Amino acid sequence: METEVLKEFKKHSIFRLKEGLRMVQKAMELVSDDQLWKLPVEGGMTLGNQLLHCSGNMRQYIIASLGKQADSRKRDEEFKINQQLKKKALIVQLNNTVESSIQIIENTGIEEYLKIRKVQGFSFSGLGAVLHAVEHFSYHVGQLAFWVKFLTHQDLGFYEGIDLTENNENNAN
Repeated sequence: METEVLKEFKKHSIFRLKEGLRMVQKAMELVSDDQLWKLPVEGGMTLGNQLLHCSGNMRQYIIASLGKQADSRKRDEEFKINQQLKKKALIVQLNNTVESSIQIIENTGIEEYLKIRKVQGFSFSGLGAVLHAVEHFSYHVGQLAFWVKFLTHQDLGFYEGIDLTENNENNAN
């Protein structure tokens, strides 16, 4: 029987992946295919590379590792500028990767979440692999958002219509 803690972990991991994807999609609406491959600084990552890298990392840590599928990641390719790749195709790829990851997170049992596995040379439980992939994606969503703001000089409106100044409820008695 799945524990309540694992159910919460799954729920919030999925929420973070969906939230990150929503933010990426919203930000990417503001940039052109030409801006997709513009370097922020020498040695930096273009928006296109960010999208490729997020998909590659998530496929390796969740789909291949937790989902027990072949690991065909070619990490070095994620950092090469390939202007033949268009924004729409990269967004579709990321969307498919996130959706596949969500299915695996939802359908994996507690035994696989506790099992230790090697990923990218590190030893992680399934919990650790998902935690890594989610935090890694969030990290790159922040980088991507910063670069889009810099390129477009626009507020991305991630939280339009939500009052973020509302204080937390105090449930202590």
